Amino acid sequence: MASLYLIDGSFELFRCFFGAPRAQRSDGAEVGAVRTLFGTTLTLLREEALTHVAVAFDDVDLLEAREPEDTELIHAQYDLARDVFAALGVTVWTMSGFSADDALATSAHRFDSEPSLDHIVICSSDNDFAQCVRGERILLYNRIKRLMMNEAGVLEKFGVPPELIPSWLALVGDKSDGIPGIPGFGPKATATVLRRFGRMEDIPLEAAAWEQLDVRGKAKLATTFIERRAEAIGYRDQGIKRLDAPVTESLAELRWQGADRKRLEALSQALEDGGILEREIHVAAAGSYDGSP
Repeated sequence: MASLYLIDGSFELFRCFFGAPRAQRSDGAEVGAVRTLFGTTLTLLREEALTHVAVAFDDVDLLEAREPEDTELIHAQYDLARDVFAALGVTVWTMSGFSADDALATSAHRFDSEPSLDHIVICSSDNDFAQCVRGERILLYNRIKRLMMNEAGVLEKFGVPPELIPSWLALVGDKSDGIPGIPGFGPKATATVLRRFGRMEDIPLEAAAWEQLDVRGKAKLATTFIERRAEAIGYRDQGIKRLDAPVTESLAELRWQGADRKRLEALSQALEDGGILEREIHVAAAGSYDGSP
């Protein structure tokens, strides 16, 4: 079995920053997040199904936390976070002009027709990646909950198929992407509307057409949608993943062949963590991987 795992590196850095204890090097630099990132990434690489892997990061200037001091500490660990993945033999994409999400969506779409792959697994907890799920082939993996979601799972969770996820999030709202949603549109009502009418452009602008829907307050919902239709479509378009990000590696170049010993040694010194070299890590054969991000 061969599976391509696509990792949201920006999310992983945030997750480790807010979920792990702080730790400083001898010079006072914060390294707690990246030390934890090393361990969680190594655990992922040990998954039996993983044969190919890549990670995408947003430009550092786009990474902002609620508190300025947290943003500063995250930025300070950004380069080290990329070094963690490179040392572990993972192809690293740093995006400029595109988002990390776009890189992952582009790659999933690009390799969907690759016959040698059994699965493509997008590793993220962001709901908007549900739009990329296809059958049992392109899956969404929430590593926090250890939940793998296929297309049937998307339909069960959201009440709509993957292609309608951007519309669902536009109406319901998506805090992680700054989409406030449209007032009155809860998850169930939104799913009912979209299953009946489909694309937002096909939703009737006559309130009478909504009478057939089995939802509470349908008259009010119809009025609200008609008044704020353009706004909703804008939110939907904002949430659609791009499929033209500049990621050009072949599938062969994404095959995981093990960690890079020299980079591991450099990372161990940078993090002042000798335990890195004591971990059981598959190391690439000499010359099989150059470690370049």
